[in-house]
Order: sequence, then structure tokens, then C-alpha cells
Amino acid sequence: MGSYIAYLTRGELLEDKREASLIQRESAIFVIINERLYRRGFSSPLLRCLTTSQAQRVMDEVHGGMCGSHIGGRALVYKGARAGYFWPTLRNDCVNWVQKCDECQRHATLHHSPAERLHSILSPWPFNKWGIDILGPFPIAVRQLKFLVVAVDYFNKWIEAEPVATISAEKIRTFLWKNSNGQAESANKVILSGLKKRVQDSGASWVEELPRVLWSYHTTIHSSTQDTPFNLVYGTDAMIPIEIAEPSVRTTAFSEEESDQGRRVDLDLITETRERARINQVAAQRRAAFKYNTKVVPRDFVVGDLVLKRAQLTQMRNKLSPKWVDPYKIDDVVGKMSLPTENLGWRDDIENLERCKSTLLL
Repeated sequence: MGSYIAYLTRGELLEDKREASLIQRESAIFVIINERLYRRGFSSPLLRCLTTSQAQRVMDEVHGGMCGSHIGGRALVYKGARAGYFWPTLRNDCVNWVQKCDECQRHATLHHSPAERLHSILSPWPFNKWGIDILGPFPIAVRQLKFLVVAVDYFNKWIEAEPVATISAEKIRTFLWKNSNGQAESANKVILSGLKKRVQDSGASWVEELPRVLWSYHTTIHSSTQDTPFNLVYGTDAMIPIEIAEPSVRTTAFSEEESDQGRRVDLDLITETRERARINQVAAQRRAAFKYNTKVVPRDFVVGDLVLKRAQLTQMRNKLSPKWVDPYKIDDVVGKMSLPTENLGWRDDIENLERCKSTLLL
């Protein structure tokens, strides 16, 4: 703005011919009134031109001053322009000012979009790769059982579950890293849903009901493989109990000799059955990844960045408490979704990418 004032008042131009020519052309839309520079505008006849310090004062007052409510960047731009102010970088400065506002960052809306693209885990053959997780605590059952260790095979979705009485801290630390065993967590939902619908009000019978829930799971066709886990493991479909009470065709026409011969044929064809299931699984994972990735809003952090963490419920005392806390400094980037962080000298932690947002300091 000083170059226009010098040209309009004293006729002085910069030594750079290109800049001097630009000032001469644009000077027609500027005018000096009472030693103040104004620019002809569209929202109002004249816009007051501000220096850097004056612009910062205006943004501070409009955004968080006496009558400010910490409005967003776009609203701050329009409010400043409608008030009759102008400077060359008004839009960018207003947006950056809001991004650097500590109160705005700590009370920012929680983001629900995924931060990283979906990375599917493939298993080349049955029982090659397992996902392990721990469920509980459940209502205390016989032998003081209240936890459930769940292991699920990534290929055929076969589940092994073992009720236990206690879980050591070392095992919990090994098994329970958030989102580390997505396949096990998916199986957990099925097990929990089945147990909730079968147990009584006390819930103490969950151990007795567990085998029935697992049997139902193993004999049900899965949408990803288009087959049952039982068939992919043993090469044949299991007979369900109702076929004994209400005889089906295969029970009434059962022949032990033909059954043995058919069983051998099934074992010869099991490799083809598993390969078809693997193809179906890959196709399902690609469809899921395509749908998931359309919602991704990437959040890339590097070592040294300052980030805010999503506040826990215990940290939010009331409705006006901030949704984001600290900031933390990133010490390292581990894998795709884990960020070792340092609470500016307080403590170290490993945080999930989904719970972090970048922060800017003035």
C-alpha cells in the first residue's frame, strides 16, 4: 500500500519498471482522502486500505474481540470486506488467522472422515494369518470365567474362542492395540451379538452358549467368501441340528458308502473351492476399499509437527469443555495409523491417527 501512497502523493515510482507500470495502471482505483488510502470497490464505494499491523488489529477484534464469536475463516473474510476494509491478502490472512486461533482449534468440530486409505490384509492359504483380540469383561460364569480370547483366520473366517478367568497386563498390551486386528474385531461383533440374544438377564450362561454361537457362525455363508467357514476348513457342509428333528433330503437318503465316496471327491476339490473363495474375498475387499476410500480426508503429519488430540470423556467437564487437548509434538511416524507423541515434556504416548488434528501457533 505504501507504493500507491508514494505515487499518488509525490509521484514516486519503484525502480523496477514492471512494478512501476503495475502501480501506474492500478492507481486509477485508489484515492487518498484525509491522508488515508482508499480503494474503489463493489461491496461499497470506497474501501479503507490497511497496513499489516492495522489488518491484524481488525482481524483480532472482529474474530475474537468484544463482539466477536470466533467465526470461521470465510465469514471473517466477508465481515471484514462488508465493514469497508481492504488489503491485498485479506482472504488468505483471515483464513490463516482462524487456523492459528487456539480457542478455535481446541473447540473445532470432531472430524469423522477416515484419515488413511483402507489397507486390506490378504492371507494366501488357510490358517496362514490370524487376528487375535480379547473380549470382556463378561458377567462372571463358572470357574470365574469373565474374558474371552478370540482368534479368527483371515482366509476362511474360522473362529477359535477360549474363555479365561484373568488376563495379564502383558497380554492386553500385546493383543489390544486399537484397529490392529480388524478381522478379529469384526468377528467380535458377531459373537457379542449372538451371546446377547441367547443369554438370560444375568448373563452368567454365556460360556455355555458360546459353542452354539460359534457353530452357527461356522455354518453360515459369509458374504466375502460366498461360502461357510466349515466348508472351507473341512471340505464339506455341516449338518445342522434341525435336520435330525425334521429330516431333510440328505438325512433320509443317507448312504454311508456313497457318503464316504463323496467325501473323498470333496477333499480332491477342496483346493478349487478355497481358490474360488479367495477370489471372492479379494473382490469383496476391493469393493469395500473403493467405497471406504471415497470418504478419506488425508491427514499427513511429519516429525516435529504439533497436533491436538481428541479429548476423552473424562477430560470434558461440561458442555463448554474443549473437544481437543494439549498440544503434542510428533516424535516419529510408525506405520500408517500410529503416531508416537510427546506432551511437550510431560509424557510419551502412541496415538491413533484418527484422534489427531494439526495445530498452528501464532
